[in-house]
Amino acid sequence: MKLAITTIDAFTTKAFSGNPAAICLVDQELSVVQMQSIAMEMNLSETAFVKRNTETDSFSLRWFTPTVEIDLCGHATLASAFWMEKSGWAKSGETIRFQTRSGDLLVKSDGEWIEMDFPLISTFEKEHPFFGNEFFGTKITRTAKLKGNWIFELEDADAVETCEPDFALVKNHSEEGIIITAPGKNSFDIYSRYFGPNIGIDEDPVTGFAHCALMDYWYKGSGKSNLKAFQASKRGGEIHLEKRDDRVIIRGQAVKVLSGEIEF
Repeated sequence: MKLAITTIDAFTTKAFSGNPAAICLVDQELSVVQMQSIAMEMNLSETAFVKRNTETDSFSLRWFTPTVEIDLCGHATLASAFWMEKSGWAKSGETIRFQTRSGDLLVKSDGEWIEMDFPLISTFEKEHPFFGNEFFGTKITRTAKLKGNWIFELEDADAVETCEPDFALVKNHSEEGIIITAPGKNSFDIYSRYFGPNIGIDEDPVTGFAHCALMDYWYKGSGKSNLKAFQASKRGGEIHLEKRDDRVIIRGQAVKVLSGEIEF
């Protein structure tokens, strides 16, 4: 079997930055084993599979890391919508309805930007049982918990940028991963990074789902419902956030970097 596959860099306008995702627009059913094997072969933080649902005028969307299928992924959703429009699977400006493990997600383009309607992820303050006041030599000022993950607020954006975690310790002391964050700099409201060794990603370059939680976390702390966010990984990425009740509007851009076929 041959399958067209494309790599898109999401949350950026420059190749080799942002977060890369492999996108497969498929007409035939693939098994979970096949999808997981393709994701393992691509070895990116996410490989997404989009299939048209003709009966419901929607699309099924599934996301796989190199090791597991996940419930929610922002950058691969953005990349999927971007490539669907470029490939003629969707028209510019129309709303795309994705059916996912996290419910229906609505996505549409607005000029050069893509706008995603995602669920707000609730967070609550809780002390971490292992990382109390310090995270690899950096002071923790506040901690919060969300499903499967933790948020550690550090003193400033520089601390987020320079943090060097031991991924074995992160893996042993988290269910999925840990988000570190701080007030931003250089016109950004917040900075963050995400470490997810338990889902096969030591550090994710730019993480949409994490910002669904960060929007809740920072709104509770500051009352701001609009945030300009920067994920300070080596690749880096820009995300614009808007809280609307129990939803988060996530805006980002994308660029194509590679296309070809995978044979199996």
